[in-house]
Amino acid sequence: MKFGSSGVRGLASDLAGRASGLYTEGFARRLRATGFEQGKVFVGRDLRDSSPAIAHDCMAALAAAGFQPVDCGPIPTPALAFYARRQGAAALMVTGSHIPADRNGIKFYGPKGEIDKADEAAITAHVAELSDQYPWPPTYADWQAGHEQALAAFRDRVGGILPPGALSGMRLGVYQHSTVAAELLVEVLRSLGADVIPVGKSDTFVPVDTEAVGQETMAKVRDWVREFKFDAVVSADADADRPLVIDENGELFRGDLIGLATALFLKADVVVTPVTSNSGIAAAFGFSVRRTKVGSPFVIEGMDAARQAGGIIVGFEANGGVLLGSDCLVNGKILSALPTRDSFLPILAVLGTVASTGKSLSNLRETWNLPVCASERLENFPVETSRGLMRKLADRDALQRFLAPFGMVADVDETDGLRALMTSGEIIHLRPSGNAPEFRCYAEAASHERASEIVAMALERVRVATLADKTEAV
Repeated sequence: MKFGSSGVRGLASDLAGRASGLYTEGFARRLRATGFEQGKVFVGRDLRDSSPAIAHDCMAALAAAGFQPVDCGPIPTPALAFYARRQGAAALMVTGSHIPADRNGIKFYGPKGEIDKADEAAITAHVAELSDQYPWPPTYADWQAGHEQALAAFRDRVGGILPPGALSGMRLGVYQHSTVAAELLVEVLRSLGADVIPVGKSDTFVPVDTEAVGQETMAKVRDWVREFKFDAVVSADADADRPLVIDENGELFRGDLIGLATALFLKADVVVTPVTSNSGIAAAFGFSVRRTKVGSPFVIEGMDAARQAGGIIVGFEANGGVLLGSDCLVNGKILSALPTRDSFLPILAVLGTVASTGKSLSNLRETWNLPVCASERLENFPVETSRGLMRKLADRDALQRFLAPFGMVADVDETDGLRALMTSGEIIHLRPSGNAPEFRCYAEAASHERASEIVAMALERVRVATLADKTEAV
């Protein structure tokens, strides 16, 4: 287990029990060290089979550490974070987000919001210090419930983003699968006048990665679009901090385009987004752009730095999760800052833009005329294998040989992984996942077909190269 781009993650079997208690104790010690001596800690979870038991372990550890756990049950991460922030309390979310069902994780929030890299390092140090002596199990008890209160507060927040009836005339599908946002998304969209049809509800956990949507998922969504004549299909990942939007033709509306639409909807002055987001998102849209490493802690750090200049600050990642770094006026009301990934604000911003302009989602994409992006991943790709490959490709000659089928390398951005700009103008970005044993590739090209071809070819070259290294080692 380790901290990745958002929270600590590992196999659910490794995290359950003593390990979840140990990380929670490390979090409790960090809270005390930063001035949060005692008080409520709101605890939520996603719908994985392993999440209830891990959440229970975390609450027991919090109580043993002198805090007051409040059980918020299955709830969207942004709803939990918003409620805790409004109460000036800490929070803890048990979720593996988009990763497979056999894995899980914990996200931590201090009274001011999502923890940063310094907090992660401190918690990791506490875990190492306590690992041989942490007592387990603590005494279990009944916890105070906070599910309905937290949901009600978030429902009020998102319900005021668009005016009443703003989505009237739109026919929308909500892909429910096993996201904690399933019912709330339907409720919110119907309250705004949309004709909503829920589809794809699943009793077993379905990992949905909004940054690398599987072909099987896309095929199902296209069938629903044809059957129901949807204007759009929307969804979210397991804990609802990443949105999924599919257009009226059954094509993916990529996460960085969702982020761009949200920034324009909010009239942002500054946009903070990782290097993996579309390179065409630039100052020409009317805001300054700051690029970061991948991961919400880095985006939050960038938003904090931008706050000195004032104005409306919006952060987003290529997975579509939007972080609001400042209060802003929306629909005649103040929408308070929420510096953690949220799927509801961007979904409403995109749909509100479509409804107010009369353009379809595909029209919106064409209007911006950005480079076309594609991304995919190799799953179950060992972390050490990823590290070995990246060390090898850090040599510019080795990288050129690896990318030779795509032309000549003109420049390389090493902010996060290796992002190669080719002399053709195409971009190939190779990067190990920070959350799971996966290897990712992002590409930009003149067409979707070409970008997808680059990603497929590059990942195949990664697979072949690592197999060859293993053979040589034997």
